[in-house]
Amino acid sequence: MGNGVREGPVEFQRDVEPVTAWIPAEDNQEKKKVLNSLMAGALAGAVAKTAVAPLDRTKIMFQGGLTGWFILQEAYRLIYRTYLNEGFWSLWRGNSATMVRVIPYAAIQFCAHEEYKQILGNYYGFQGKALTPFPRFIAGSLAGTTAAMVTYPLDMVRARMAVTPKEMYSSIVHVFIRISREEGLKTLYRGFTPTILGVIPYAGLSFFTYETLKKAHAEHSGRAQPSPPERLLFGACAGLIGQSASYPLDVVRRRMQTAGVLGHTYSSILLTMHDIVREEGLVRGLYKGLSMNWVKGPIAVGISFTTFDLTQILLRKLQER
Repeated sequence: MGNGVREGPVEFQRDVEPVTAWIPAEDNQEKKKVLNSLMAGALAGAVAKTAVAPLDRTKIMFQGGLTGWFILQEAYRLIYRTYLNEGFWSLWRGNSATMVRVIPYAAIQFCAHEEYKQILGNYYGFQGKALTPFPRFIAGSLAGTTAAMVTYPLDMVRARMAVTPKEMYSSIVHVFIRISREEGLKTLYRGFTPTILGVIPYAGLSFFTYETLKKAHAEHSGRAQPSPPERLLFGACAGLIGQSASYPLDVVRRRMQTAGVLGHTYSSILLTMHDIVREEGLVRGLYKGLSMNWVKGPIAVGISFTTFDLTQILLRKLQER
């Protein structure tokens, strides 16, 4: 009897000791994975958007209706005139607002994509394996939607700064203050619905295309990982497909975001589309600036996906060491 009392606690400690040691290690590994995704995503977004900022600002000016018919040659003339009239760094006007938005947006989007892939993989029974096409598309769409919902007001501010002279808004905070006072807080979410409707096919097709091309490359080449130039090419294809599919809603979003400073009163998606088509035509209105996007988009998305992948690989190697 006495021996039984002495041996009981010893056996109990042996049973629970591995469990208490295992849980923190598992949690720590998951935290490292999430942190790596956030850091790599933030860097990917910052590098990609800074690289194409002059082209991005020009595209927003056309989408906002600030300039006439869009042709690629006229876009480059606009860039050159902006450089002559306002200086070299004016080509990056609004980029600070872009960075404030794109760093958390890209961090959340890439991190969310990794998490959604894991959740869907567990749900469909693909643990550790590549997802099939439909879950692959859903993971991308959910990741883009999550990021857009969290960071939308910053996108609104960025659009306002891109289409207005520097005298109108002195800083990001100034934009928030003036919009809140003069147009109301709800204006910060004007264009939110077309944004979400556009980000579903855009993010879904972008991630789907990139992941599909990487999977096909691994199957045909026998190499587990593509080279950096191959990643850039896969990302460029992903950006081209994703942005082409969602472009009309991107134009509608920009018109609704910039309506307050450009003298328009767009109140809904359908009315905005109707006014654009009536005034400018179907192709020249809803697809204004698309050829610029075919230059800018693939470059930005290619850089973004490549930077994310390579940064994650680098962070994992540093942690292993």
